[in-house]
Amino acid sequence: MSRTPIQLSDHFTYGRLLRFVLPSIVMMVFTSIYGVVDGFFVSNFAGKTAFASINLVMPFIMVLGGMGFMIGTGGTALVSKVLGEGDEARANRYFSMMILFTLGLGAVLSALGVALMPQVARLLGATDEMLADCVLYGRIVTGFTVAFMLQNVFQSFLIAAEKPKLGLIVTVAAGVTNMVLDAVFVGVFRWGVAGAAIATGLSQAVGGILPLIYFLRPNKSPLHLRATRLEARAILQACGNGSSELMSNISSSLVSVLYNFQLLRYLGEDGVSAYGVLMYVQFVFVAIDIGYAIGSAPIISFHYGAGNHAELKNMLRKSSILMALSGVVLSVLSYLGAVPFSHIFVGYDEGLMALTIHAFRLLSPSFLLAGFCIFISSFFTALNNGLISAIVSFLRTLVFRTGCVIIMPMFWDVDGIWWSMLTADALAFVVSVAFVIAKRKKYHY
Repeated sequence: MSRTPIQLSDHFTYGRLLRFVLPSIVMMVFTSIYGVVDGFFVSNFAGKTAFASINLVMPFIMVLGGMGFMIGTGGTALVSKVLGEGDEARANRYFSMMILFTLGLGAVLSALGVALMPQVARLLGATDEMLADCVLYGRIVTGFTVAFMLQNVFQSFLIAAEKPKLGLIVTVAAGVTNMVLDAVFVGVFRWGVAGAAIATGLSQAVGGILPLIYFLRPNKSPLHLRATRLEARAILQACGNGSSELMSNISSSLVSVLYNFQLLRYLGEDGVSAYGVLMYVQFVFVAIDIGYAIGSAPIISFHYGAGNHAELKNMLRKSSILMALSGVVLSVLSYLGAVPFSHIFVGYDEGLMALTIHAFRLLSPSFLLAGFCIFISSFFTALNNGLISAIVSFLRTLVFRTGCVIIMPMFWDVDGIWWSMLTADALAFVVSVAFVIAKRKKYHY
């Protein structure tokens, strides 16, 4: 006997909440894992210089994809709020508008990225040995920016459409595409970074186009694509509200560049490779928290729009407890998994592997507080308060991390670089708690 479908208007127990957000968590973890596959195949079949090259150019690619997260999270918060207010026609107009805007913006960004990739690679610190691989990988992947942005946008809107399982199916399809093509193009054909880039781009096409087809056809969800015109006010409202997600992507990318500069200075190419391994594993671990935040955000927006303060309080309390539990589990898993994780990527180089294991063990406590900070930023986005969300995200991912990665190595050398993430998240945790307390009367949670 099948369970009753979960709707945004429901009261959420722990069981119902976890059932609803689980597809989003699995979706984000799977997305992160198949993104890591590029690194695995390139590192093991093309060598550490090629591996360092794709890690160096990755921050720029993630900034472009972050535009999709901005439109998706901000647009979903707006659309879910309007659904909570009972105006389905306006919600669908806004939804259609966000997709149309994504198509146009993605095309412009793709063209600029392809044209400017050599200059971008140099700006990011590419050496003469790394430049050709950086440009080749970057240009191919950037050519698929429209699909990448659509994939990120639909990850949020499929949840608002009460179809999180469909989002999971699409993500699995995209992930399997990437993994199989990576194995063929890089492992069998030995196409190196070009093969990895083509595999990634085609998987993004699967992840972006399948949901587009679903929403263009008649469907049983609350959301449908229809002909509409762009309205500056609604787009600016959505982008402003979702700016924290873009800020997070841009800040993380800028900080990654800074980390790479610092590691090149202290350790050379091996430092960048070790950081790449850490970031791959961190992507997967943090994806659990991001998936929860994406999955729970439409619930919060709906009940905010409906004026259901009791359910807002319920969601904040349960989410805080779940984020605390996930932080403990991920920290322990990161510490215990330092050796096997390092061996998977750089087991072919004993010195690099020893460096990576050491870095892992210093990084592992940073997961204790990251989930709560990620959720609180998403929580305020869901409440359509993009300013607070952006402040929390901006301080955590840019200001605190930048300051820590510059200052801490002065006192603790390379170890200061690895410890800087925990310090930055501790500062962001204090800011997050302060905003939750300060705004409790306004939002009645």
